[in-house]
Amino acid sequence: MDHNDNRTNKSRVELHANYRRRRRVWTWLISIITVAVVAVAAYSAYVYYRTKTAVDSTYDSNNQVQIKKGEFNGKKKFAVLLLGTDTGALDRTEKAGNTDTIILAVVNPQKKRYTLMSVPRDTMAQMVGAEQFQAEKINAAYGIGGAKMTMASVSQLINVPIKYYALVNMKGIMRLIRYVGGINIRPTLSFEYSGYVFKKNQLTHMGGGGALAYSRMRYDDPQGDYGRQQRQRQVITTLIKKAVSISTLTKLDSVLTSISGNVKTNLPFKALEEIAFNYRSSTKDVKNDYLHGHNATIDDASYQVQSTKELQRVSDYIRGELGLPLMPISNNETYQNKRNIAGGFDFSDPATQDYTIYQNYREQNSQEEDDN
Repeated sequence: MDHNDNRTNKSRVELHANYRRRRRVWTWLISIITVAVVAVAAYSAYVYYRTKTAVDSTYDSNNQVQIKKGEFNGKKKFAVLLLGTDTGALDRTEKAGNTDTIILAVVNPQKKRYTLMSVPRDTMAQMVGAEQFQAEKINAAYGIGGAKMTMASVSQLINVPIKYYALVNMKGIMRLIRYVGGINIRPTLSFEYSGYVFKKNQLTHMGGGGALAYSRMRYDDPQGDYGRQQRQRQVITTLIKKAVSISTLTKLDSVLTSISGNVKTNLPFKALEEIAFNYRSSTKDVKNDYLHGHNATIDDASYQVQSTKELQRVSDYIRGELGLPLMPISNNETYQNKRNIAGGFDFSDPATQDYTIYQNYREQNSQEEDDN
């Protein structure tokens, strides 16, 4: 064999060896990539399972509603009643608990915004669904008849359909804020509460306990419960912005697992999943508002009574945000207002006045029809 043949054979051997090395490298790379993909898929499945399990444990099947296909497709408007109970934190251990926080959240994807409409906890309202006519502070509805009565009572109060709710106790709020790494807020006023000190307009990092104390204080606020509502909405809007961030979403399973025992909702996992993915752009802007009531005394107890004009204003706004036709409001509260105004109650007077609860207006109307 001549010299050229040797070089040719050697080249072929080296070429074959290089080919085998490259193939091993590619095989190794493909194996690593495959393992990584499988691991990511397995972890994603695990996170999905953990998340679904956590959310499923919060589901309230007693108040389930029929959800149509495409209802949360990112284009349709919807409303959820947000409730916060006064149990599970800062030495509050009552089992039933009233709802310290009542906020109707309305999502409007066309305007890329959501609205938080607060209902003062001391608002006089009919307890819709009670065996007999009963008017109480609206925050008592949950203790009397649960989420069903609360949704029905708020719905009738402002003449807006409410199908969905989410209830969180204070312990759940603290844990959620803790798991998103806390929130940064500029306090609306300076005060001290439960060992926490807040300075007006000074950017403050708040953990769960601090945020809860900030949003709970009422009696030292010049605006009373209205000031507290403002701080509650401030905490919620800040928390929402933090919660939809990428860094928080990567810890979604831990977050949901940690708060699952402190949350109740009649929105199933599929609906919550669609809302999370389809309505993120709707968190870009927020409108804060509340029912502006009047101080009144009913049977020696302090209440907030809403004028018919104010109820109509809020009803028109919420119905407009939901794309519903505007309707004149007519309910027990407007009936009570009419009777009290006839008796001398003046909604233009800021002073606290006596307010009387008269017979249920539906029963009154029935009696008048029978008399005729």
